[in-house]
Amino acid sequence: MSESPEKKEETPKYPLTTDQPPVVTHHTLGDLSYTATTGMLPLKDEFGETEAGVFFVAYTKDGVEDPSERPLMFSFNGGPGSSSVWLHLGVVGPKRVVLKADGDMPAPPFRLEDNPQTWLQHTDLVFIDPVGTGYSRPAEKDGGKKFWGLEEDLDSVGEFIRLYLSRYRRWASPLYLVGESYGTTRAAGLTGKLIEQGIAFNGIVLVSSILNFGTARFNKGNDLPYVLFLPTYTATAWFHGKLPWAESLEVALREAEEFAAGDYTLALTKGDRLSADERTAVVQRLARLTGLAEEYIDSTELRINIHRFCKELLRREKRTVGRLDSRFRGIDEVAATDSPEHDPSMTIIMPPYTAMINDHVRRNLGYETDVPYHVFAPGKLWESWTYGDAGKGHPDTSEALRSALSKNPYMRVFIASGYYDLATPYFATEYTVAHMGLDPSLKGNIRTEYYPAGHMMYVDEGCLAKMQDDVKSFLT
Repeated sequence: MSESPEKKEETPKYPLTTDQPPVVTHHTLGDLSYTATTGMLPLKDEFGETEAGVFFVAYTKDGVEDPSERPLMFSFNGGPGSSSVWLHLGVVGPKRVVLKADGDMPAPPFRLEDNPQTWLQHTDLVFIDPVGTGYSRPAEKDGGKKFWGLEEDLDSVGEFIRLYLSRYRRWASPLYLVGESYGTTRAAGLTGKLIEQGIAFNGIVLVSSILNFGTARFNKGNDLPYVLFLPTYTATAWFHGKLPWAESLEVALREAEEFAAGDYTLALTKGDRLSADERTAVVQRLARLTGLAEEYIDSTELRINIHRFCKELLRREKRTVGRLDSRFRGIDEVAATDSPEHDPSMTIIMPPYTAMINDHVRRNLGYETDVPYHVFAPGKLWESWTYGDAGKGHPDTSEALRSALSKNPYMRVFIASGYYDLATPYFATEYTVAHMGLDPSLKGNIRTEYYPAGHMMYVDEGCLAKMQDDVKSFLT
C-alpha cells in the first residue's frame, strides 16, 4: 500500500536550521494510525550557544489518551559514523526497504513497502542520527571534534534523549533503547551514564553486539579474536559448501565452539612452546573447521585474520565473502591480494537504503532540504574516532551495562546475533556476556537469540519474521 502524507503542518523552508519547527505528518498502516514528527533538536553549550543540530524522526501511535503511559524506544545504528537508516528502514520503523528474499539487492529503481510488523505496534519510536550523520551537523566547520569520540558521543546522544523527554513530555513513559553494531556500544554506555542522571530504562535491544573491543581487534599480542571468530569462519565455510563432513550448521558449530574454547585457546596460549606434533594437530583441525588449506593455515602461524579469511575461502573461484554477511559473494579485479576490494554484503544494500531514506523523508515525511543525507559520515569517521583512556587498550562498555543492571534490576536485555556475521561474531558476544561479572540473580535479565544471516539479519525475510516475533515477546 503506497501512501502520501494526509496532512502537513508548518513545513519549513530550506536551508533548515535548528530554530525551525519540526514537520508533522499523519499516516495509516492497516488499522494503525500514527503521527510522524521529523526535525532537528539543538545541542547547546552551557552558555546557550548551539553547537550542533541532531536530526530525528519520531513515530507515535494515535488515539492514545495518555502518551506518557505508552512505551518509548530510542533507536540508532553504529559505525561509529552511521546514520539510523538501517534499523529505521530495515526492521523497526513502519516502512521497509524492499530487497530480495535473502537480502540481496534487487534491480533498481528501489522501493519501500509497509512494514506490518513494525515495532510501532508495541512502542513509540525515535530514530536518532548522531552528529555528522544523516542531516545532523555541527554548528561550526571543525565543531565535530566535540562529538566524535566514545564519551563525547555518549554525552551528545544522552543530551538528545533528555531534551526529547522534556520537549515531548515523555519522562513518565517506559523507556527502551535499540542499537546495532557500534550502536550497542553506545546503548550499553548510555544505560550506565543516564541512570546517574535519573533516567532508567525498562529494556535495551542489542543487534549484532560489540561491547568489548578486545574481542574483535586483531592486534599483535591479542589472540582473543582468532578464537572468537572461528565458529563464524566455520559457519561461513559450511554455507559455501567447504565442509563436506558437516551434515548441518549445528553440527559444524558445536565442534568449532568446543575446539575454539579448548585446544585452540590452549595452543595459542603456548606460543612458541607449542610442539611440532601439537602444531600439526591444530593446523589439521583448523583446516577441517575453516575449509582453508593446511599449508595456508600454517603460514598464518595458526592465526587467521578476518580479511584474509574473506579473501582466501573462495579464492580459487575468484570470489570473496562478505564481512557483514558472509553468505554473500564479491568479485575482485585480482584474486592474488591479501584482502577483498570491498564488502559485498555492504555494497548490495547501500544503494537501496540510500535512495529510500532520501525518498522517504521528502515524499512521506514532507521534510525538504538540499543538505545531503549522510548514510555514513564522510571521511571514514571511524578511523579518527577517539576513545580517551580506553583507546590505549580495548574500549569496553560492558561494565557500564553491568553497573546499570545492578542499579536497575528491572532492566531487561535482548541480544540478536547472526551466525554469518564476521563484524561482530556471536561467539564474541557470548564471551563478553560471560565475562561481565554479572550477579547470578541478574543473569536471567539477558536473553539471546540467533539467526541464520549476518550483521543485519533482518534483511533476510525468514530472519525478519523470527526477529519480529522475538522482539514482540520481549517488549510485551
